Amino acid sequence: MNRQNRPNRHDRLNHIGRSGFASGNTRLIAVGWVLLLGALFWFFLDWGERESHPNRNLKVTGSSEIVLARSRDGHYYADGEINGRPVKFMLDTGATQIALPRILANSLGLAPGTPVTLQTAAGPAIGYAVRLASVRLGGVEITDLGAVVAEGMQESTVLLGMNFLRHLEMTQRGNQLTLRPLAAGGG
Repeated sequence: MNRQNRPNRHDRLNHIGRSGFASGNTRLIAVGWVLLLGALFWFFLDWGERESHPNRNLKVTGSSEIVLARSRDGHYYADGEINGRPVKFMLDTGATQIALPRILANSLGLAPGTPVTLQTAAGPAIGYAVRLASVRLGGVEITDLGAVVAEGMQESTVLLGMNFLRHLEMTQRGNQLTLRPLAAGGG
């Protein structure tokens, strides 16, 4: 074979690429990058949710004490139940009653009652009175509570007002809020 007909190093590498060896490595690297980016996306999505709602797994002690961590926005959120159905509460000591968004109230089967005027931080708003058979936060359940269905509230969050919270002793230390049921007759 003379020098012109002999395959050079570049021709051999091209032959390897055409044989699939190099393209297999490329696919493997691409799959690795996709998996890595997917894992990073999943991690940061979950991290963001943990920061905005750190009480997804509620800490309840044997004495029904509930310990909440403050969320990134400065509020205390906790998962609970209304009429046996899961909801996300935001504790609101400035709310006289529990307030639910209309969409959530509809999904809970709560028919709007008497129209009421609500005094909110954003000014007067229209709401509707309803009765809740039960409200549960951790091991604390209160039955037959008044609530209001409010227009324009965030669709997934219930304001847990003082008609529920007055049954609890609240102690805040740093970024932690501890709720303890009051003795019978203490609320």
